[in-house]
Amino acid sequence: MDTKTTHIYKDNPAVAAAFAEWLVDWLKGRQRTTIALSGGSTPKLLFQLLAENYANQIDWSGIHLFWGDERCVAPNHADSNYGMTKALLLDHIDIPANNVHRIRGEEAPAAEAQRYGQEIQSVVSAVDGRPAFDLILLGMGGDGHTASIFPHEMHLLEEKEICGVATHPESGQNRITINGPIINHAYLISFLVTGSSKAEKVKIILEKQAGYEAFPAAHVHPKDGITHWFMDEAAAALLS
Repeated sequence: MDTKTTHIYKDNPAVAAAFAEWLVDWLKGRQRTTIALSGGSTPKLLFQLLAENYANQIDWSGIHLFWGDERCVAPNHADSNYGMTKALLLDHIDIPANNVHRIRGEEAPAAEAQRYGQEIQSVVSAVDGRPAFDLILLGMGGDGHTASIFPHEMHLLEEKEICGVATHPESGQNRITINGPIINHAYLISFLVTGSSKAEKVKIILEKQAGYEAFPAAHVHPKDGITHWFMDEAAAALLS
């Protein structure tokens, strides 16, 4: 089964608000949850909302937070996904320090990819011998990339290692990413996609138009078969 469920809202803030409500509802009754977070503009709004409106409505003690990818920079660098999340969310909620599992972007990339894979393996419950996240949040770039799996590095969709090292196609910046097989072994995946620059790829991928296989985001198929796409009207504008 491969079901892509679309949720379309007016704009970026509306997407973040709707997803926050969805997340809080989904978390109800869960004792222990492993979530891999995303960077980007929509998660930025989401983290602000969670900190401001839901800090006391979520039992953070049972949530383990990871990241789907990270730029190879120090945590206090402006590009750091962890740094952004810390400033907007982590510093404002009561989550145990041991529940926050950051990618150490300041370390040597290959060694850190291996270390982070081991940390995932030690914390995330395994199913069929492979870590299975409860939820992975993903974004999508205008080139169809997701996490830090770019169209010129499609091999990362198949790598047997949990994490790999990617290279941004324009800046050349190294990034550490969770590889495709682990993404697709999650129970649930939610894309947060906003902006008109994404509309063309959204249409090609969701409607499986010619050439859709060239885009990494098209290869996301979680183990239970349902992918949620939370989008604004701009990103969904070209859908039939």
